Amino acid sequence: MPVRNLKVDPLTATEINRLGTFLKSCKGGRAMGIEQLDGFFAALIAGPELVMPREYYPEVFGGEMTDACEFDSIGEANEVLGLLARHWNTIAGTLYKGEVYLPRLMEDEDGVARGNDWADGFMRGMGMRHNGWGQLINDDDHGNCILPVLTLYHEHDKDPKMRPKPIGPEQREKIIVHMAAGIVLAYQYFQSHDQTHADATFSREPRCAGPKIGRNDPCPCGSGRKYKKCCGGATVN
Repeated sequence: MPVRNLKVDPLTATEINRLGTFLKSCKGGRAMGIEQLDGFFAALIAGPELVMPREYYPEVFGGEMTDACEFDSIGEANEVLGLLARHWNTIAGTLYKGEVYLPRLMEDEDGVARGNDWADGFMRGMGMRHNGWGQLINDDDHGNCILPVLTLYHEHDKDPKMRPKPIGPEQREKIIVHMAAGIVLAYQYFQSHDQTHADATFSREPRCAGPKIGRNDPCPCGSGRKYKKCCGGATVN
């Protein structure tokens, strides 16, 4: 059951670093970075229908939790999943209130926030509900809200024909501003077109992270199995 007035505390810089460090430690080296994760969550929340954790966790961790994650304890599993839930809630709460969510971008070695990884994460999120997003992209009146994301996503495309013209510093800032505004427009588009089930709409509001996970509790991935028999089995030393 969603909590409409839930107060959500955005992750602190220390918590962001903690989450980023854990993601880097995931086996296989395919887990998302923080910037990718931010764009990915934004697309899932703004998008046409509900995507359950059991479906998107493998994208976040670079594989099934039982294979990619190695938690030191149940406490660490609770910590990491709690950080993910709070970050989701921060984005969902912002969009639900009709406010612009500012993408969390990382600066490169030159101190420039380029936004390419964020756009990559957003596109990966769109890919999880490709048909629904395709309807928006092909909408002559509203599809332009996704163009800033596509611009940054294709900036370094292997195919020269897909790349935009060189992007200067001021133009990049404008693209990022329009990208942030486009998230709100996409969210409102799908809300107004009522493409989700009723409970899916609620899922895009901020929601409680739930109680701490015990080994006999249902797994938070949504599989319906006990945590010790699912993601908490081989993942905890």
